[in-house]
This record gives sequence, structure tokens and C-alpha cells, in this order.
Amino acid sequence: MVGINFKVGIIGCGNIFPMHAIPLSNIETVEIKAVCDIKEDRAIAASKEYNCEYYTDYKQMIDTADIDCVHICTPHYMHAPMSIYAAKAKKHILTEKPMTIEYHDAVSMVETAKQNDVALGVIFQNHYNHGSQLIKKNLESGALGKIISAKAIVTWKRTDEYYSKSDWKGTWDKEGGGVVIDQAIHTLDLVRWFVDSEIEYVDAQISNRAHNIIQVEDSAEGVIKFKNNVLAGFYTINYYGYDAPVEIELYCEKATAKMVGNKATILFNDGKILESKEDNSESMYYGKSYKSYWGISHIKQITEHYNMLAQNKKPPIDGEYGLKTQRMISAIYNSGKVSKRIYF
Repeated sequence: MVGINFKVGIIGCGNIFPMHAIPLSNIETVEIKAVCDIKEDRAIAASKEYNCEYYTDYKQMIDTADIDCVHICTPHYMHAPMSIYAAKAKKHILTEKPMTIEYHDAVSMVETAKQNDVALGVIFQNHYNHGSQLIKKNLESGALGKIISAKAIVTWKRTDEYYSKSDWKGTWDKEGGGVVIDQAIHTLDLVRWFVDSEIEYVDAQISNRAHNIIQVEDSAEGVIKFKNNVLAGFYTINYYGYDAPVEIELYCEKATAKMVGNKATILFNDGKILESKEDNSESMYYGKSYKSYWGISHIKQITEHYNMLAQNKKPPIDGEYGLKTQRMISAIYNSGKVSKRIYF
């Protein structure tokens, strides 16, 4: 019988909670020991479903529960203080994106984890989608040649009604932004992962064009200049009529790679075509709050995260990685707010 290697506490029992709890409950070497939410009814419901303790104070859970790992599924502004508190208590951490709101807080998260010799992981599950994997593998093999330029488009729908149901979304101090940090971050992260180069500068514009009750941006466009000379343009809004499939295109020396939703197509200059194929056997029911564009890859990242921990190795997407994406997102906001190019 496989033994339990890791005992986990989850902070936050809202919409994203099942995306962590269900994968964790399917990993033989992991046991959910505690859950926490400031809304006691949600904490109680989650504790009954997973037969574990519940808390309404995350510090109390970290201090007293029999756990060695913490998952953070809370509003953005709480990621940094929760992560830092958990690290100081010698708990490993896996946090939802974004790492935090401010770049300097993300730096503190990484430094505190290092100082206390604990792992810090960040959820960017779309790395594990078949389309993303197909493009990344062909880039790494050299089959596509060098990337010449890139573009990313995200056009989704978030109404004023959507924002009115939350006490933190649509605010600078709690969400840290709008369409960029919440909806487009996964897509922008994938572009950075594909290009695989340090950033030279970001030049962006942000605006609220179609919402009445939010402080933050609902549209953003700009360019990310990488040090390998790749220019990546992006356009994102969250006032479209529906959540249209995300689009990423990489124009390369030997081919053009395009991803629409989770599906990738690579058209080589010689006419050869490669397409990603979804595995129909890969399915998991995450509950009514599940959104199709999240994909099914949370379980892939979370499983690999714990496999690496068991081998005393760094998580596949660790704090150092997340810090680079956080810096890019922060630069987009800084550029948009001051209407100036931000150099790295």
C-alpha cells in the first residue's frame, strides 16, 4: 500500500477549490487534512465532503493542523501574506495565479520560501494542455526554427453583474487589476514560456471602456519586446459577447504555430501539418463552477508538483518561474498607468 507523503491544508473553499481538492483526493500519496474559509458555511461543507478539519482563520490552520503543505485558493491580495506566513511555518506552498498583486510582494514570497527551505509552486496549468505541449516540444527541438514574432488575443465576457457578486473583483487593492491579471494572464504567460527569453521592455495601454462599476481595466493592448528580438503583440478585452477561444500565434522561421483554445496546429513551410490531439480518456468532473477553458490540467500540474516534492526537487512551475510572469504583468500595468515604455 502506498503511504501518505504529504498532508495538505487548502485555504479558500470558493469556485477554484474543486480544481485543487479533487486532484489532491486522487493522488495516493497525498491526504487533505484541513480546509479553511472565512465563510464558515463553505468551510463546513468542504470539510464534510473531504472528511477533514475546518478552520475560518488561515493562521490557526497553519499553526495547529497536522499539515505540511498549503494550497492557496483565495483572492489575489491574500496570496502573498498567506504564502509568507505558511513558509515561515515551514509549510510547502502551491498558490493559484497570480502570485500576488505587486511584484515586490512576489519577490518576498520567493525569498521567504528559500530562507525556510520550502517549495513554492504557482498554478499555470495550461502548460500541460496538449496544444501547449505540442508547440513547446517543437520549439525546443528546433523544428520550428527561431520565433520571429508572436501575438495573443483574449476576448471574453465579464459583465457588471459578474463584478457585483464579488467583494474583491474589479478593485485595484484586492484583485490588482482586471482583464490582464485575471483573464489574460494564462495566455500572456504561455507566450512568455514559448518565447523563452528575458524581456527587454513592455509598452502597453489599459482602459475601462465598457463597465460602470469597476475600478480596473477591461481592455489592454500592447507589445512585449524580448531580448532575443521577438516582438509579441497582445490584445485583450472582457466585454465581448462570450468567452471566445483564446488565440496565440507564433510566426517562426520554419513554420507558423497557432493555438485556438487548447488545440494547436503547426503549419510548416514545406506544407507539413501537425495538430494536437485531445485524449478523450482525460476527463474529470469538477462541479458546476468548472469553466471549460480551465482545461483538465490542474491534476497534471498538481500531480507533478507532488512527484517532484517526493524526490526533493523543485516544483515544475516554481516561485522563480512565477516571478518572471508576475514582473511582466506588473510592467503591463505600470506602462498602462503612466503611458510610458517600461524597460527591464
